[in-house]
Amino acid sequence: MENGHKTSAKTTILDKVLELLDSEGVIGTDRKQPVVVFKHPKELKTEIPNLDLEAPITDEKQLWDVVRRIIQHCVKTSHPYFLNQLYGGLDPYGLAGAWISEALNTNQYTYEVAPAFTLAELAVLKRVLNLVGFENGDGIFAPGGSIANMFAIALARYKMDPTTKNRGISHLPPLVMLTSDESHYSMLKAAHWFGVGTDNVIRVKTDERGCMMTSALVECIESALSAGKKPFFVNATAGTTVLGAFDPLAEIADVCEKYKLWLHVDACWGGSLMFSQKYSSILKDSHRADSLAWNPHKMLGAPLQCSILVIKEKGLLHQCNSAAATYLFQQDKFYDTGYDTGDKSVQCGRKVDAFKLWLMWAVRGHQGFASLVDNCMKVSRYFMSRIKETEGFMLVLPEFQCTNICFWYIPPSLRKATERNEQWWEKLSEVAPKIKERLIMAGSLMIGYQPLKHRNLPNFFRLVTTCHPPPTNQDMEHVISEIIEKGADL
Repeated sequence: MENGHKTSAKTTILDKVLELLDSEGVIGTDRKQPVVVFKHPKELKTEIPNLDLEAPITDEKQLWDVVRRIIQHCVKTSHPYFLNQLYGGLDPYGLAGAWISEALNTNQYTYEVAPAFTLAELAVLKRVLNLVGFENGDGIFAPGGSIANMFAIALARYKMDPTTKNRGISHLPPLVMLTSDESHYSMLKAAHWFGVGTDNVIRVKTDERGCMMTSALVECIESALSAGKKPFFVNATAGTTVLGAFDPLAEIADVCEKYKLWLHVDACWGGSLMFSQKYSSILKDSHRADSLAWNPHKMLGAPLQCSILVIKEKGLLHQCNSAAATYLFQQDKFYDTGYDTGDKSVQCGRKVDAFKLWLMWAVRGHQGFASLVDNCMKVSRYFMSRIKETEGFMLVLPEFQCTNICFWYIPPSLRKATERNEQWWEKLSEVAPKIKERLIMAGSLMIGYQPLKHRNLPNFFRLVTTCHPPPTNQDMEHVISEIIEKGADL
């Protein structure tokens, strides 16, 4: 017995889990450890016994050996050299908040079962609404940015014609959504789910930086109207997935006001810049939108998932999504049922995603977040400058608006070519996948690559910096040296 409390079996299990995570380098920033110990599926099945669940593991030592092997073969996303996605390591306070909310295992639909967590969610939403500039708005946490975007589409459709909630859309002309040709693919999936159809998602042209061209947006709207269709939703992206581009919000807002269209801002990636005094100006017109989605689990380092939708019009979320289930949302409860927020969501069961962000915010404050974001941007600018001056590297764009830095590595065998013709570019397209394979097999670095076929750009690398662990200039030097080493003989 210790401090009046007995050590329970559950506590012993959690202590063992924490010891395993710590000893395997999951919690920490040891640069000497590999980012991943990669095995192909057939190999990995032989490395980890009992994965098939054919029989229970009754021996405790064997159980923890299997768990350790699973941890060993997971990607260490908190490693400084995990630069593969639009997320990275965890804020430790966020992890603590996630563990607390998981341990309490409640549902974020009524104040009755989540009183303190409900107040925490409302407090976080109020802060975000103030940052965006929605003075009397509303919001909800969603299971990821794609679903947050879908919330916005449902709201736009309801606002256009509230009878669609009951009648559907068969009485309407074909509905049209407009988004840039650099936007997230969730727009296409949403169009399918909502019965709009992927053919009715108009991909608006972008400029050389990847930003939506408002002249092209107007042309697309007019074309849809001439075809007897009904545009109802425009998606502007604040930080595109690949190039990190920010659409011109003020100009797009002018167009949406003229044509009376719902303007949504997908700021899932770039929204964290709102904390930075230096860089937040790129989001300064977001208050003119009708809705905005932001993923703190990306740049800011909140544990997955942590995604928010905020909207300008208070009450609209409830009007659009309410089903008034009488076994949950009774109006004759003994407390203020205005705090039962669950009927604003399309979900019934809803995880407590707000508390981990609340705990991060409570500790770090606005200025703490700003410092982390500013460091991300500063280090990415350093990397961009090094790519410009280092032999064998070539930027995809002259400048970038977010922490995305896209570039090619040109191995020595391709540098002396007298002409960069189609065959040369085809060979260059093979370089990034091969280098990535070598990097992963060595466990020394994880970095993304992709083509942009609509721009005729063959495979190139995309480096992204996030807040945790705080990146350094030396980390960027590691990226450059690893790519040179793994690609020198190609």
